[in-house]
Amino acid sequence: MAITTLLFDLDGTLIDSNSLILASYTATLEQYTGRIYEREELLPFIGPPLKDVFENIDANRAEEMIAAYRKHNLEHHDAYVEAYPYVTETLQQLKQAGFKLGIVTTKMRDTAERGLRVCGLGGLFDAVIGYDDIEHAKPHPEPVLKGLEALGSVPGEAIMIGDNYHDIESGKNAGTKTAGVAWSIKGKQSLLPYGPDYMLEDIRDLFDIVKEDAHAENGKLSR
Repeated sequence: MAITTLLFDLDGTLIDSNSLILASYTATLEQYTGRIYEREELLPFIGPPLKDVFENIDANRAEEMIAAYRKHNLEHHDAYVEAYPYVTETLQQLKQAGFKLGIVTTKMRDTAERGLRVCGLGGLFDAVIGYDDIEHAKPHPEPVLKGLEALGSVPGEAIMIGDNYHDIESGKNAGTKTAGVAWSIKGKQSLLPYGPDYMLEDIRDLFDIVKEDAHAENGKLSR
């Protein structure tokens, strides 16, 4: 079945918000634990829902910490985030060529849409599935399946693309092909054990992956 649909994680995949995420965790955890976490301690917190992260640290104060994290994150958001190299033009070409594009993220949908606008990616996606749209977060298949449903697609014609193993497993659990991104802050070696179908060294590698698709026959896809 030809690929018609591309589902993307957002943070660390399309937009570089890693510094913002790390700063928000650092500020929140210093406030609630009294110590500054090292960068390597924070890396495992990138990807999972905030609820999971903070409940593991202090279940009794998890909601307070989530609120503090989001406050810091939103206050500093626009100054930190930017699209990764070649993301904007690559997505524009894919959309012009007829591919269905969607976002599947553990961020709240409003914050995700804000990030897309700030990075100049607003209007490129036909569906944005956020944490508030689902009951079970990645790696559960629900977020990916909801994205497919919103786009009128089926798993066999889709690729789920992300920087975290949660993205790979969610895609696999939903029955899509999967792609990891080598620019993951955790390194591509952290993704390879989960067996993604593809590893993108550059977002433009998507052109090679979908070039046999009928949508690409009009010659609009090129590096």
